[in-house]
Amino acid sequence: MQRSIRRLQPQPGRAGVMMQKKNSAAFCILIAMLIGIAIGYVVFTSLPDKKATADIAGYISLVSDVFLRLIKMVIGPLVFSTLVVGIAQMGDATSVGRVFAKALGWFVTASVISLLLGLLMANLFKPGENLGLPLPDIGASANLATSKFTLKDFVGHMVPRSFAEAMSNNEILQIVVFSMFFGVALAALGERGKILVTAIDQLSHVMLKITGYVMKLAPLAVLAAMAATVAVNGLSILAKFAVFMGEFYLSLFLLWAVLVSVGLLFLGPRIFKLLALIKEAFMLSFATASSEAAYPKILDALDRFGVRRKISSFVMPMGYSFNLDGSMMYCTFAALFIAQAYNIHLSLGTQITMLLTLMFTSKGMAGVPRASLVVIAATLHQFGIPEAGLLLILGVDMFLDMGRSATNAVGNSIASAVVAKWEGQLMSKAEAEVHAARIDAGLAATIAHPADA
Repeated sequence: MQRSIRRLQPQPGRAGVMMQKKNSAAFCILIAMLIGIAIGYVVFTSLPDKKATADIAGYISLVSDVFLRLIKMVIGPLVFSTLVVGIAQMGDATSVGRVFAKALGWFVTASVISLLLGLLMANLFKPGENLGLPLPDIGASANLATSKFTLKDFVGHMVPRSFAEAMSNNEILQIVVFSMFFGVALAALGERGKILVTAIDQLSHVMLKITGYVMKLAPLAVLAAMAATVAVNGLSILAKFAVFMGEFYLSLFLLWAVLVSVGLLFLGPRIFKLLALIKEAFMLSFATASSEAAYPKILDALDRFGVRRKISSFVMPMGYSFNLDGSMMYCTFAALFIAQAYNIHLSLGTQITMLLTLMFTSKGMAGVPRASLVVIAATLHQFGIPEAGLLLILGVDMFLDMGRSATNAVGNSIASAVVAKWEGQLMSKAEAEVHAARIDAGLAATIAHPADA
């Protein structure tokens, strides 16, 4: 009995140890990135036969591919279980609708800012002018399917034909729609639904436990992803596109500054605590070029920050469908880059129309491979810009995707915290510290006494 009581109490010593482990995990990811770059460069310079290099890179990337598959394996059940429990805990459809409206309002505003910033920076830097590189033939194709990115298809795609199909295809938006209906119905059952809520809550804990096992592979996955990318492309391609990439990352930096500034406006100095908590998720999404890889880590960081799970489990999945800030900024930046490269002048009115078009088409990008490129290809076609221009940036897209994914992670984290503050579901700083200590104490107890956990 005494052991159980001790477990429920925050233990500063154990909490400190857990915090050190989290810091060391972020450091391990950073070291893995550097080692991966070194290994990839050695492979690239040692083997002149590019086919052999590609084959070796394919084997190296098996580790990162398996890691991302494992993440995708848990994402669907994790989103479903946490979202259903969160909605059920809200108690009624009115509360769900209110949180949905606030989150969607934030997402739309952030989308406009991201797209507008990309447009402004592309006009300021003019990265496509005087490129100094041979342009692909206008008739060439980037082989990207663009037909699915229409408003009609997107609206139809939102509603799943089958929950099993949505889960098997990892269609996050469809899972969110089904989970919202399921959660509201479960809440309406009142006492009769409590047993099922408890069971689904336990499912969420099981999925988080599995995620913990998967995350142990993160440094190896990061090393393999970086090594495979550099082995195929080398570092010289970065020199060729240094100006374009530098200007894009400077634009991303400005977007981060805007997001943090708005977060500071609503959350005060605590925003910097949130940034410190998500640094591991940020580095993981950057190194793997995958926002999904960071999802479980962001949920954990939001728990420690004091965002109640019924808010974070609702806002985060929505954010992965509607709030891809980095990806949306890239859409306008890259589209104007290609237009400038082919010396196609776009009036301000045309650029605004393009921005509004991207507002809708970008909402269908979640879960689509190389989604930003597909969205851009569809937009280029509508505005008479050669799709072949995408071939210019395909070689460096992986390096650009790293920044986009990390930005998406930051944007969704801040959005969840702000919506929680609006709803009065953000713990005070003192409460959050106690809550984080309890989380760390629970993890330490699980490690020390796994049979009793």
